[in-house]
Amino acid sequence: MRASLFAAALGFVAIPALAQTPPNLPKEAPGKPDPALARAGTYQIEPSHTQIGFLIDHMGFTPFAGVLSQASGSLTLDPARPAASKLSVTVPIASIQTTSKKLDEELVSAQFFDVAKFPTASFTSTAVRSTGPTTAEVTGTLTLHGVAKPITLAAKFYGAGTNFMTKKPSIGFTANATLKRSEFGLTAGIPLVGDTVTLTIAAAFDQ
Repeated sequence: MRASLFAAALGFVAIPALAQTPPNLPKEAPGKPDPALARAGTYQIEPSHTQIGFLIDHMGFTPFAGVLSQASGSLTLDPARPAASKLSVTVPIASIQTTSKKLDEELVSAQFFDVAKFPTASFTSTAVRSTGPTTAEVTGTLTLHGVAKPITLAAKFYGAGTNFMTKKPSIGFTANATLKRSEFGLTAGIPLVGDTVTLTIAAAFDQ
């Protein structure tokens, strides 16, 4: 009897949530991993679904992760001529988040990124080389902490289609890269905290 009452209560609680579900939702995800759906043109970064994750060694015990967000920028895409594509991205360093609020405060201070002097990081592509039907190497200049260095992103097409909410063509990619933070003047904590940083990027764009 108690179990039946509990189940009924759960159903009653769920009714308001179901009532708030938007009507006429698509029966399947609008984005598809089909390169043929990628449209040529200029796209703007969709900041709410773009994330730059980073991973760094912590004292040899564990990898430690964090994320940057609120990116802005544009992608000029030509699926027929990948080498003609161009990418420009800017990310506010103040958006950095880890699992430690104290560390977040330290990272934006003069001890690390010094956002008062260097509020953003930026990447501007200089070359795009196709490496497969859905992959490419995107070489460009990363400007971080006032230092500009070349870096190559291993990019992969994730999906494209028409976003049913915005009614706009949308496209997404993932990318990976590694860098030495010491090359950008970010030396605090080395060697207790690693020098090599792995970047894992999820980038969403709307045309």
